[in-house]
Amino acid sequence: MRNFFFFSLFSILFSCNSDFLPKPKAYLSLEYPEKNYQNLALVRPYSFDIQKNTIIVDETNNWLKIQYPNLKASVDITYRPIENNLQELLVDAEKLVFKHAVKAEQIIPKDFLNYEKRVFGSMYEITGNAASNLQFHVTDSTHHFIKGALYFYAKPNYDSILPAVEYIKKDILQLIESLEWKK
Repeated sequence: MRNFFFFSLFSILFSCNSDFLPKPKAYLSLEYPEKNYQNLALVRPYSFDIQKNTIIVDETNNWLKIQYPNLKASVDITYRPIENNLQELLVDAEKLVFKHAVKAEQIIPKDFLNYEKRVFGSMYEITGNAASNLQFHVTDSTHHFIKGALYFYAKPNYDSILPAVEYIKKDILQLIESLEWKK
């Protein structure tokens, strides 16, 4: 009995250690496919490079959807011919961007000017828990107008989707930089 008492007392005194060790920092282990581009195979009044591991959904009116099944995201592309309505198309595109201002922390514009290919436009990076984190529009200012938006098939949580946004942002930049209009 005496041994049991000393063992219990010893266990109580020395088992409660006040040293606290914080958990080590953990990082998400996200792996994205290597970038590999090909030219859009569909017949459209435009052409551009797309990521090979995407799925292209052909839609009416020269619209299309570029799907990223592993990321549960898509870039929706709308095409409109310019028929003395360029100002209206530009205003509509910017209205769509600024609809997200309620949820956005910041809207960062980036302009594109390629006089040689006649590609002029803007891309907007929308930070925060907005429904669309990247939107863009490009035009030749006389015949063609394209508007695009990135959507995720999940409730917006900017911190969680930021790596995927950055990954797809590179594809959108490639799309804009490789864009060519067909006559």
